[in-house]
Amino acid sequence: MTTAIDPVDVAARLIACPSVTPKEAGALTILGEALQDLGFEVHRFLSGSAPDGPVENLFASRGRGSPHFAFAGHIDVVPAGNGWSSDAFTPEIRGDLLYGRGAVDMKGAIAAFVAACAEVSHHAGTLSFIITGDEEGPAVFGTAAIMEWMAERSIRPDMILIGEPTSEHRLGDTVKIGRRGSVNIWIDVKGTQGHVAYPHLADNPIARLARILAALEAMPLDEGTEWFQPSNLEVTDLKVDNPACNVIPGDAHARLNIRFNDRQRGPELVERVRGIVEDHAPGARFEARISGEAFLNEPGPLSEIVTDAIQAETGLTPALSTSGGTSDARFLTKLCPVIEFGLPNATMHKLDEAVAVQDLGTLQAIYGRVIRSALGRD
Repeated sequence: MTTAIDPVDVAARLIACPSVTPKEAGALTILGEALQDLGFEVHRFLSGSAPDGPVENLFASRGRGSPHFAFAGHIDVVPAGNGWSSDAFTPEIRGDLLYGRGAVDMKGAIAAFVAACAEVSHHAGTLSFIITGDEEGPAVFGTAAIMEWMAERSIRPDMILIGEPTSEHRLGDTVKIGRRGSVNIWIDVKGTQGHVAYPHLADNPIARLARILAALEAMPLDEGTEWFQPSNLEVTDLKVDNPACNVIPGDAHARLNIRFNDRQRGPELVERVRGIVEDHAPGARFEARISGEAFLNEPGPLSEIVTDAIQAETGLTPALSTSGGTSDARFLTKLCPVIEFGLPNATMHKLDEAVAVQDLGTLQAIYGRVIRSALGRD
């Protein structure tokens, strides 16, 4: 007998947990108990230590053998911020919308998939959940740690659906088949502080930093590909910290980000930037952190399953996109084909984040079709 689950109720109970990264705040307890009631074997475990941990993660599975279809996501949310119309962690339905931090990103999608698992109670193969408490934060002890846990137990899905909010204008209009890579770079140029009236006794680092930034602005990247927009470099911070108008500063700092497509590789971009910095300011402090490499899952069986399910429930043919920021797909794509699909993203990370109640029901139906198509019946 099938146990019906209301995705709105599950989403509301998850929203009520103030699970700001890396706090679990009861969200994994709610999720774990719901999955146990549906016949899943649930594993919860802590990963890492301060300052980026510990992080609590969850892996749950039902069934056995192949094919293995996994749903991945995160219960952590960004801080609420000030200015909400009501308490961010007190879920509230006003009109047709359910309000609360995480409604869209991405507790609503998790709730919809749980409800779909209740609807599809019998299936072949293995159905699993890969849920982290650290996607919005450093992501050091999140999905990557779950993957290590899975590898130790020889667990490897054949297909993964991530419930990130990919829809742009209407539920079902966009799915993600890849993501750009990202690298952050910090540049600190040292000079010699001095009086502006005696420049020969000082060394102004701003001039050298300006030349570095001009050279970086002129650095050729690419013109994009069939699936990716052109790679782009953006200066995200410029700082001197000089309160006096008659002092040549001793330090100048810049931070930049490069979002790059699959024609580029993170380490190679880092070395190109490092070379430009060395040319103009030998000995400058240089630090780079690669958040993830670009990846593409070419359209295939998984994207067809998701597209067919969306068309059946909404009548829309979704665009296959690689736009947007990074996600945990950058880790999971190392295991198998990965598709991202979820709710409309207009209010994610914003004040008064909200999801349409009707969209939760439709998303449940879409996810149910995906499970049936991916696993069939036992």
